[in-house]
Amino acid sequence: MYKNYFKRLLDFTAALFGLLISSPVFLALTIILSIRYKGNPFFIHERPGKDGKSFNLIKFKSMTDDKDENGNLLPYHLRVTKIGSVIRKLSLDEIPQLINVLKGDMSLIGPRPLLVTYLPLYNDYQKQRHNVRPGISGWAQVNGRNSISWEKKFNLDVWYVNNVSFKTDLKILLLTVKKVILKENVNLSANINMTPFTGSNS
Repeated sequence: MYKNYFKRLLDFTAALFGLLISSPVFLALTIILSIRYKGNPFFIHERPGKDGKSFNLIKFKSMTDDKDENGNLLPYHLRVTKIGSVIRKLSLDEIPQLINVLKGDMSLIGPRPLLVTYLPLYNDYQKQRHNVRPGISGWAQVNGRNSISWEKKFNLDVWYVNNVSFKTDLKILLLTVKKVILKENVNLSANINMTPFTGSNS
């Protein structure tokens, strides 16, 4: 009952309330980042959602689009800006994803959306992470985030998919808030410090 009905209702209500409460910060960051990034305050990237259906994930932009002489984007540490580092440290770059939650692309809690290019690399077990909407935070994020292996990350994601409940979501939400306040692995972004996923042998 919770997974199929109440979770979506709670997501919508919480996201709407969150956007209203954070609107002064949202507006201020939009103006500041528009100036810093020449009129482009948002990072929009295609990600796979429920059932592998793609959507456009929205975040506040924290890096430039600087490229090398071959037209390839420079490494993360060369593109992240001072203001970008601050909003990442405080997890403020995640605020626009509340719009994704309102639209139904995402949930507050669920497996973090990874890259579309990973979809054909998943085995049947790993594909289960797409049986639910992806989340702003998830079970893997409060249990190591990018310090754990891909195998462990997928195991945690699939565990969550098979154990969705209000109690579990509330626990993850409270752990996420704790980590943000204590600045423990607060950046929820996937793949910043992870080696690219290249597939599983099984």
